[in-house]
Amino acid sequence: MISSLKQPTVPITGSNVFRPKLTAPLRQFSVLPPLPALKTRGKSSAIAIAKPLCVSSVEGFGELNKKRSLIACKAYEADRSEPIEEGAKQAPSEAAKKLKIGVYFATWWALNVVFNIYNKKVLNAFPFPWLTSTLSLACGSLMMLISWATRLAEAPKTDFEFWKALLPVALAHTIGHVAATVSMSKVAVSFTHIIKSGEPAFSVLVSRFLLGETFPASVYLSLIPIIGGCSLAALTELNFNMTGFMGAMISNLAFVFRNIFSKRGMKGKSVGGMNYYACLSMLSLLILTPFAIAVEGPQMWAVGWETALSQIGPQFIWWVAAQSVFYHLYNQVSYMSLDQISPLTFSIGNTMKRISVIVSSIIIFHTPVQPINALGAAIAILGTFLYSQAKQ
Repeated sequence: MISSLKQPTVPITGSNVFRPKLTAPLRQFSVLPPLPALKTRGKSSAIAIAKPLCVSSVEGFGELNKKRSLIACKAYEADRSEPIEEGAKQAPSEAAKKLKIGVYFATWWALNVVFNIYNKKVLNAFPFPWLTSTLSLACGSLMMLISWATRLAEAPKTDFEFWKALLPVALAHTIGHVAATVSMSKVAVSFTHIIKSGEPAFSVLVSRFLLGETFPASVYLSLIPIIGGCSLAALTELNFNMTGFMGAMISNLAFVFRNIFSKRGMKGKSVGGMNYYACLSMLSLLILTPFAIAVEGPQMWAVGWETALSQIGPQFIWWVAAQSVFYHLYNQVSYMSLDQISPLTFSIGNTMKRISVIVSSIIIFHTPVQPINALGAAIAILGTFLYSQAKQ
């Protein structure tokens, strides 16, 4: 008589393999403590994990009898290439980026202070702002052409579309540069920069009404002390000049457009901030040169140059060279900053920079300042600080 013996089977979750029941129990050994049994109601126990965890390292293998946990495991999801805690390494890169921008800002401000000092010295002895502005652009263009020729800097790869997009930026830059130089030739450096500290107000108004951007109420409220402080400083300025005042105002508006157009033009382009400003200087030089000749002319320049040399001496040539070189350097660094930040943040940094320029110019040129005039400047700067906080 042949009888069939059917052995019980134990199903394994996720598999169709059946194993015969062993007659003798196997001795289990594990270096890890056993997991507590899961209590289920009439269902087979199974552990379901959406993303399996892999053990990358085990430390303290043979010291399980101590109370503290000596098994250090690093777990990561199966579809990740790094442990979970490695995501924290992104923080240092963000901190490094902020440090880099901070270095750009500090260098930008220091170079700008030096430029303003030499620029005012040149304008006091040689009151021809159109030629002074032209020499600044010419010096920067020559420096970059030499750098590209000697391969100290990699020459940018440009096309017609690049120069077409750069044209409105160059127009705004040319107007802003000449207007600021005209202003400083008529009034004190401190007064010009107090008025130019109102640039965030122009930036917000242009962004709101021309670009359609909206801002919180705190941003608009911060413009009140900026506008009020600039107005108070202008009304109490001892050496007020309408040409100098209007030059600073026009420069504010032009530079806001320049920053906005620059940020748009730099998007999607392989040209970095340094080369971008170099191309901008060259195009602005082409735009400015015929206007400078028409407004002032070589004959006036020759007479003014001889007068300045007779009064100052050969040191005057150094002043002209220094203001031209430092103008290019500080603008080049500012564009390297603009490559990393937004136009509004750039305007904030540009305004905070004016604090150092105002203070240094008052000290160096012994500019007389009335208490009410200083109060207006302080209110405008406070408004700028409140503006930056509101933007954050």
